[in-house]
Amino acid sequence: MKQRLALLAAALWWGSLGTIGLLVVPMLFAHLATPAIAGGMAARLFSAQSWVSVACALVLLLASSSRGATSPVAFAQTTVLFVMAGLLLALLGEYAVAPRIVARENLRLWHSVGSGLYLLQWLCAGIVLWRAGRPAPRL
Repeated sequence: MKQRLALLAAALWWGSLGTIGLLVVPMLFAHLATPAIAGGMAARLFSAQSWVSVACALVLLLASSSRGATSPVAFAQTTVLFVMAGLLLALLGEYAVAPRIVARENLRLWHSVGSGLYLLQWLCAGIVLWRAGRPAPRL
């Protein structure tokens, strides 16, 4: 059960990051009346995505903590590090970068930093999903 929950959380995390960042936000800028309207909506979506990321990372961390060393869910330490890195990237994006973008403070720099953090978070979530999808070791 824990293994399936971890796999679902990893899939939701990676899939939602990809859907928002690669599909929805570009469509906002392509189809809404002005870039300002699209940017405001994108900011709300990225903020919501940050909280989805936090929730998924916490579920993964809870699922990975096991009492027995033979648990099929017990992630390798490196996988837990990728979960923690993705969580940190989400929080940095939400609390360090997003306020600067919304304030239009050095917009080019902070947008680039935010995009880089988002891409790194997507990669971390992808690695976690890949590892969570491995078949459980036979006992």
